[in-house]
Amino acid sequence: MIRRRKKGQKGQAMVEYIIVVVVVALAAFAILGAFSDRIRSMITGATVTLGGEAHESADTSSVEISRGLNNEGLDDLD
Repeated sequence: MIRRRKKGQKGQAMVEYIIVVVVVALAAFAILGAFSDRIRSMITGATVTLGGEAHESADTSSVEISRGLNNEGLDDLD
């Protein structure tokens, strides 16, 4: 009887870990979506500072980029 109980608790702990991982992943996606334009501008600024060239999509918002997606990926931003 005690063995059954421990086995059930191990399964319950695994489900709890999976739920925590899913919640963290969803939070990461939400944060990334909310700050994607700011992150892109920061990376572009660092690239330019280090001597690189800014990509033409650096001034484009993430909403405009997502509208430019087609089945194969980005169509006009290559």
